[in-house]
Amino acid sequence: MELSSILKPDAIKVISNVTSKKRLFQELGEMAAHCYGINSTAAIEALLERESLGPTGVGHGIALPHARIEGLDNVVGAFVRIEKPLDFDSVDRLPVDLVFALFAPLNSGVEHLKALALVSRTMRNAAICAKLRANNEPATLHAVLTDAATSQAA
Repeated sequence: MELSSILKPDAIKVISNVTSKKRLFQELGEMAAHCYGINSTAAIEALLERESLGPTGVGHGIALPHARIEGLDNVVGAFVRIEKPLDFDSVDRLPVDLVFALFAPLNSGVEHLKALALVSRTMRNAAICAKLRANNEPATLHAVLTDAATSQAA
């Protein structure tokens, strides 16, 4: 599995300011609807439901929200860079500015876990995160994410 297979170039956005997790999830839901045809309300509700189980802020300014969605055929993703970091109840209590959301089919099992592991490995790379934070162009952000994952696998 490669990030390029789950992250469309138009599923990347730079947002100047988001005031809450709920507003961020609304943005991600709208992106999922636009890019993948997912019902935005279902995506938002699924992200909120998963987040209620425990925060998906993994530390170092990174959040990996994820949800299972009925009717989805394969795992897909959306990436957001927030210019003004958002409090996310992260494990290290630092605000979040890099968000990689995953949407998976209800019965995806291993596929969902593989995608989450791939995204997690990619986002743990400090050099990749530095490049993501230094760029505002969605096409460049997509290239950084997909090139990084490919070169890590080699």
